[in-house]
Amino acid sequence: MNADAQGLTAVQRWSVLVIVGAGLLLITLDNSILYTALPTLTEELGASASQTLWIINAYPVVMAGLLLGSGTLGDRIGHRSMFLIGLAIFGVASALAAFSPSSSVLIAARAGLAVGAAAMMPATLALIRITFTVERERNLAIAVWGSIAILGAALGPIVGGTLLEFFWWGSVFLINVPVVIVALIVTPLIVPRGVPDPTKRWDLISSLQVMVGLVGAVLAIKELAKHPPSWPVVAASIVASVIGFVVFVRRQRQLERPLIVFSIFRNPAFSAGVLAAAFAMFAVAGLQLVTTQRFQLVSGFTPLESGLLVTAVALGALPTALLGGAYLHRTGLRLLIAGGLALSVVGTVITVLTFDGGLGGLIAGLLITGAGMGAVMSVASSAIIGNAPAERAGMAASVEEVSYELGSLTAVAMLGSLATAVYTAAVTLPSGAPTEAKDSLVEALVVAQGDPALVSAAHSAYDTAYVVVLVVIAAILAVGALITGWLLRRYGPGSDSFAND
Repeated sequence: MNADAQGLTAVQRWSVLVIVGAGLLLITLDNSILYTALPTLTEELGASASQTLWIINAYPVVMAGLLLGSGTLGDRIGHRSMFLIGLAIFGVASALAAFSPSSSVLIAARAGLAVGAAAMMPATLALIRITFTVERERNLAIAVWGSIAILGAALGPIVGGTLLEFFWWGSVFLINVPVVIVALIVTPLIVPRGVPDPTKRWDLISSLQVMVGLVGAVLAIKELAKHPPSWPVVAASIVASVIGFVVFVRRQRQLERPLIVFSIFRNPAFSAGVLAAAFAMFAVAGLQLVTTQRFQLVSGFTPLESGLLVTAVALGALPTALLGGAYLHRTGLRLLIAGGLALSVVGTVITVLTFDGGLGGLIAGLLITGAGMGAVMSVASSAIIGNAPAERAGMAASVEEVSYELGSLTAVAMLGSLATAVYTAAVTLPSGAPTEAKDSLVEALVVAQGDPALVSAAHSAYDTAYVVVLVVIAAILAVGALITGWLLRRYGPGSDSFAND
């Protein structure tokens, strides 16, 4: 038990959760807040297609690349210190992003936000591990943490849409600053310091290797969605990605104190938790991205209306997330993780079948999907943190955050590209329509100039793309349910959910 946390009262412990939860909320909000704001800020800054890609992806790519190293650095200097450093960087980068005079400055500011987020995120979970020493209480705290992650991701489009209704696009970043200031003042007063371990080492080279792999993968996916793609660019991106990941793995096996010890994945509950977190965030991010875009561009919803629509996922997730953490000791991991993913498959299928009818069926589908996601997210963190040695709490937290970010990043890169590719293949342009209308629905609506035939064809093609994307999400969730169900076959009701080999 951490000496600094031994004397904390219940009120102090839950106050720590509120503080780290506020930091987590900022991080997850910034992952999805641009879904509704992107069209506006792209127009205001005159961003090119490539710049628009990196305005979105600079944040998750840089964050995922730094997360493993930041967890180990937190073990070295103390997780409270890392949390405070991350808050300060996040606040400065938010102000820079809000007043960015150009797309290039905004991309740099988004990368800065990612640096701050990468410092904070593993610290939030590690501080919960340090503060909550009773297993059942810790399970509930982690369930709340998982609920905040879902809530932040779901609230992003709403917050972005609401701010755009009344303020300029920079307000979606400036809103972070007052929260950061309050957290910087309160954190040293309440959050335990932890015990730094100066023997741990931060390896910048490993982090850069991961980022090379991620950037290459994103570029390859995006280029493949173009019509036609540049095959030299695709080949070069894939080669860079493979080299980045291969040299990273080799380096970890050679280091005396690696950023990640791959043997920890031999624990089936740990591996199932990592996979579950990735599958859940893939589904949440993918649903948000394509649903907000579809209902704005096809159904004419405002950014705020489309943001409110996808909150159904969060509303469905909150009850099951809290109940999952409270009853994990009775249900076991398998029911909540594999069962939650299976329930989300049902919800996604309902969404596919009802999206072009009344909103009732669509909202019901999103609520059911969210209920499944809540069950998964409530205990994925418990499976990961509870099955890692206490001395590797920072590393375990980092692995989990990487799984979240990879799930979200893959969804944005792959499903966004898939939607564009299917639209291009499915659209049948009326005679005399500009060929640019085949590139994307946004381009088609720009060049349509009120031509009802072209608008109808573009809308129909995008609906086809929307269905394909949702079917892919459902299929991946089904695969996730099968894999995690098999990994957790010995973690049913009444089983020990932790350190069960």
